[in-house]
Amino acid sequence: MKTAPYGSWKSPITSDLIVAQSISLSEVRLDGDDAYWLEGRPQEQGRSVVVRGGESPADVVPPLFNARTRVHEYGGGSWLVQDGTVIFSNFADGRLYCLPRGAAAPQPLTPAPPAAGQDWRFADGVIDSRRSRWIGVREDHTKGGEPVNAVVAVDLPLPNPPPQAGEGREGAGRILAGGHDFFAFPRLSPDGRRLAWLAWDHPNMPWNGTMLYLADVDDGGSIGPPQLIAGGLEESIFQPEWSPDGGAVVFVSDRSGWWNLYRGELATRATRPLLPMEAEFGVPLWSLGASTYAFAGSDRIVCAYSQDGLGRLAVLDLKREALTPIDTPFTDFGSVKAAGDGVVFRAGASDRPASIVALELRSGRHQVLKQATDLLERAEPRIAGYLSKVESVEFPTTGGKTAFGLFYPPRNPDYAPPAGEKPPLLVKCHGGPTSAASSTLNLGIQYWTSRGIAVLDVNYGGSTGFGRAYRDRLHLAWGIVDVDDAVNGARFLAERGLVDGRRCVISGGSAGGYTTLAALTFRDFFQGGASYYGVSDAAALARDTHKFESRYLDWLIGPYPQEEARYRERSPVHHADRLSKPVIFFQGDEDAIVPPSQAEVMVEALRRRGNAVGYFLFSGEQHGFRKAANIQRCLDAELYFYAIEVFGTELTF
Repeated sequence: MKTAPYGSWKSPITSDLIVAQSISLSEVRLDGDDAYWLEGRPQEQGRSVVVRGGESPADVVPPLFNARTRVHEYGGGSWLVQDGTVIFSNFADGRLYCLPRGAAAPQPLTPAPPAAGQDWRFADGVIDSRRSRWIGVREDHTKGGEPVNAVVAVDLPLPNPPPQAGEGREGAGRILAGGHDFFAFPRLSPDGRRLAWLAWDHPNMPWNGTMLYLADVDDGGSIGPPQLIAGGLEESIFQPEWSPDGGAVVFVSDRSGWWNLYRGELATRATRPLLPMEAEFGVPLWSLGASTYAFAGSDRIVCAYSQDGLGRLAVLDLKREALTPIDTPFTDFGSVKAAGDGVVFRAGASDRPASIVALELRSGRHQVLKQATDLLERAEPRIAGYLSKVESVEFPTTGGKTAFGLFYPPRNPDYAPPAGEKPPLLVKCHGGPTSAASSTLNLGIQYWTSRGIAVLDVNYGGSTGFGRAYRDRLHLAWGIVDVDDAVNGARFLAERGLVDGRRCVISGGSAGGYTTLAALTFRDFFQGGASYYGVSDAAALARDTHKFESRYLDWLIGPYPQEEARYRERSPVHHADRLSKPVIFFQGDEDAIVPPSQAEVMVEALRRRGNAVGYFLFSGEQHGFRKAANIQRCLDAELYFYAIEVFGTELTF
């Protein structure tokens, strides 16, 4: 074991190893005995590929297609499968395609975009077998101005489809439900005679308030007058699903202060909680198609929930109204699907990569079908010894309250620090800001800890997973509560002697980038930082961003332009004279959520003052980087920047 300063340790967890071996995993689907999932591959320029599981998992989407959608810009719910036929949205042209099993090439279901920059986008669909059509969310960008969202039906190329009745048909789908700003979770009853869906309007985001509607569907496919059965302006509904017998709609609601499961009976219109508890069974709907629970037969539900920042999996017995935990080695769950005694889901833990996992309910045995990285088992088996295990921490913060975070101490079996030295700290701020830090193995975190740099992934006030009251702490307080919690989390660790309070840096992406810049500008604590496509001008974001988030800031800061003074007060770009710490910026040139101008104005302001500053603008990247070479370059550049400008360490690669 060598003695060397924290932050200078050599690690086998290199940036090229991370991007060469890592993929993203999401969107589990079940079709008969087959399990499918979606893989995001940085090595293929970020292409999203539908994969069918089995002894030899096989790609379903051909190489020239990318199963990704830009509905709400964040996408999600880009594909489905039924009876071996995959229907997916293609990223390049936004069109829906149909690919029967064994077919040579996908067949388009919707028209080509009428012009450059004008398209229809599709997501979150289901199959209406009774009428041979796809039903899902469409976002129409062909009319100019703000896009128009609706629930639509698109005909499928199946033999002998029944005649369609009614008016309102369009080449890119027949509108079934409109009149609201946003839609999600269109779900057809088992007999095909009723349709449920969520809708919400500006200025709400889906975690503020949504409405659950129900309508009858006639034989021709038209729907009757919609009835509001749950939700409202101050109640967030998530993931409505039909009971197997079609007699009830189950959904997640935060009406109690926590996202809990509820059951709405169609016959009586009565709604009741299935199991009230201080836990979160829902997640913020940044991406469509999210799933935290699934029916496993008529009398039980397999569900994932979060407590104290860590996830759990359990079976809810509907007859006994009893929750039985399922023992697994995982602490983070999503995309839960079930059929009979089988459950398939995405899961991970601090020492286990994101994985697609199949579990048998009777025996409790699980099998990993696919991992986001195989580094721990094949490529570099010794890497397991370099992994830092997560510690959930609760710390005091402003106003006598407490906040939360996930702490990763440095770990490297090849090195020991000089006597008495404390490690530097990197505080990571998740995006959103209505989101949460994940406990799944993130080699991007282990990249730092294995080099002797501690990491605090802070769940500042406003994060999800801790109830509605905690989530609402950020109401009109973005740039204050989150910044206070980031600073107080770092101070807490320093006061306990776990880190060096004189060598703390902060990093974040998107909304986390705003927290980073605000902390560096308005607080004198951190010694440097990194902004990944972060917000520097809150007013510019309010004026120039996409539809989904165009009124988000009304809730986070206040309505614009009425509160223009408050926006200016909280925007780091207007106070660059107060920023004297080194900052490095990373930005995609196609980012429609936080345009490059947000970074460039800040960079120029810092350059004029002679501050140490770095700026990387990546061609072909949007909001979040998907290309392997760019991800690799960011990691190494951020480390090098801190070593030279903040820590004063000599790196060993």
